[in-house]
Amino acid sequence: MSAHGAGPGEHPPVVALGDAFTGEKSESTLTVLIAFGANFLVAVAKTWAAALTGSASMVAEAAHSWADTGNEIFLMIANRRARRPADPTHPLGYGREAYVWSMFAALGLFVAGSAVSITHGLHELFDPEPATDFVIGYLVLGLSFLLEGTSFLQSVRQARREAATVHRDVIAHVLATSDPTLRAVFAEDAAALTGLVIAATGLGLHQATGSATPDAIGSILVGVLLGVVAIVLIDRNRQFLVGMQVSEPVRVAIVQALRALPEVSRVTALRVEFIGPRQLYLVADVDLTGEDPEPVLALRLRALEARIRESPAVVDCTLSPSAPDEPDL
Repeated sequence: MSAHGAGPGEHPPVVALGDAFTGEKSESTLTVLIAFGANFLVAVAKTWAAALTGSASMVAEAAHSWADTGNEIFLMIANRRARRPADPTHPLGYGREAYVWSMFAALGLFVAGSAVSITHGLHELFDPEPATDFVIGYLVLGLSFLLEGTSFLQSVRQARREAATVHRDVIAHVLATSDPTLRAVFAEDAAALTGLVIAATGLGLHQATGSATPDAIGSILVGVLLGVVAIVLIDRNRQFLVGMQVSEPVRVAIVQALRALPEVSRVTALRVEFIGPRQLYLVADVDLTGEDPEPVLALRLRALEARIRESPAVVDCTLSPSAPDEPDL
């Protein structure tokens, strides 16, 4: 929505859309489904290659892909449960469940991906085993790169389209978006592609030198990479669960949109919080035009709240009258 007023008889815009709130159905489900299919195929291929080659880096990559496959299930649950409508026990809906299930996915990446990779790498470092069938390893890594790349491109396409609507670059949008599934798939796929390069390097050095040490170090590096990604994802989900306000530019735009309404003369307080992916709860103190008595003022505020809720981004809102001495935002 824009902050411009509307003509007579129209419903004027009442809230700025600051997090790719276009009113369209999110692509996140498609993004997660593509990631799930790619990760499952990659996990099977890597497990087969790890069994044949005995490569520590390949074992780490197999653990990584199985962790990602399990994580996509959590993300699909997150998408489904977060869309449930509000009910008497949850008047603001179930949007925050997306962050709970995404947190489980991030923890799974940390435990099943990072910890397993580091542990196996350390074991291989102190008790090395020779690797064989290097060509199979390279072929599987190449196939994995193609599949992971396909999934990554889908997440990039979604992120790029959403970022363009809010004038952010892609990385900034992925970090800032209220959609945890997009952030998780983007981060996991980026880590997967980086991990494949590390694994290929470790496997190549193992073949070139005859020493398992580079392969073991590769496994440890993959584990460290996954650990860093998992910690970032856990922290972002924690922030949204605790309560995340919209960014300052979005807040300013919302104030401008409210001020553009014909019946609003001042906005003296505003709190806009994410309560789910692309879901906002808006609380504001406003001064309405005219000098209506309190019963009429209450009716006008309720009518304005109803119009604000028409925005696909706003789950609920609460408006209160401003005190005379409160400064205009």
